[in-house]
Amino acid sequence: MQSTRTLSDKFFLVLKGLGMGAANKVPGVSGGVVAFVAGFYEEFIYSLKRFNLIALRLLLSGRFSSFFHYVNGRFLSLLFFGMLVSYFSVSQILDFAIEHYELYVWSVFFGMIVGSIYYISKDFEDWKLTTYLALLIGAAIGIGISFLDPATENDNLWFVFFCGIISVSGMTLPGFSGSFILILLGNYVLLLVDSVNALYDTFYEVLGGNFSFTANVERLRMLKVLAVFTLGSVFGLVTFSHALSYILKHYKSVTTASIIGFIVGSLGVVWPWKETIYKKDPNGAFLFDSGGTYIVKNYKRFIPELNTETFIAIAFVIFGIAIVLGLAYYDKKTRTVNA
Repeated sequence: MQSTRTLSDKFFLVLKGLGMGAANKVPGVSGGVVAFVAGFYEEFIYSLKRFNLIALRLLLSGRFSSFFHYVNGRFLSLLFFGMLVSYFSVSQILDFAIEHYELYVWSVFFGMIVGSIYYISKDFEDWKLTTYLALLIGAAIGIGISFLDPATENDNLWFVFFCGIISVSGMTLPGFSGSFILILLGNYVLLLVDSVNALYDTFYEVLGGNFSFTANVERLRMLKVLAVFTLGSVFGLVTFSHALSYILKHYKSVTTASIIGFIVGSLGVVWPWKETIYKKDPNGAFLFDSGGTYIVKNYKRFIPELNTETFIAIAFVIFGIAIVLGLAYYDKKTRTVNA
């Protein structure tokens, strides 16, 4: 599989990694949806499943080339390279866009999820009682999650490790947003903003020959938190991939119907017209996290008035749908040509 990839395939795999990385960071959007619609979801899951005892033996015995080939390393390295680049580039642009054009950004993502639902469901033909039930359960879980109130921030390292395990659900399970779940767990700012900024600042200082961070207690704490979160994420990736690989192999139709349901349920999270509700103390004063940022309690969703802003937002929804269907069409056409 690795040797048959053309230069074009590799380039677009990196771009898909960029898309997954950007989607994973936005609360309510799942990188797994990108993998599912772009047609590499099963390869992604089965590749992660290869991180097992055989892979460990190959690694410990120094057979690095065999290890790389066994785990489909070329595919994973290109994909994760795209995610890494996205994390320090595309996701930064998204942060800026959400801050200044929040309604329109959410509109694009809402449209992309609507397009994903259409694309995934149009070719699914195994509708029966069990798959309809799986669809309804998946949608109910997704909608239910969107209305939960977030917990308070917790930097206990065992809890941070658990957050890492849960956060990768957005990569492995389409429709579940790891970022949004981190908001519900109270640790979104700590793990995806503060700790990442600490790592970025440390890299910048080290490249300039400045190692003063070693005496910065707060910086070292944040780096430790990020390291534990990363370990939890890796553990979660491998664990989820083994479970999902088995489920996909033995219950593919029910799994696909559940995934469609999860994605439908996620529409409640990315509904563009919403007002952010922040936590307050008993006296009505806003509460802040360790970084001085308002703590999100939940979102108040509403039906918009028909005005110019709303029509522009609807146009962005349509644009989001077009992005997904266009990428899906291109991917399908490319696979047909290469077949």
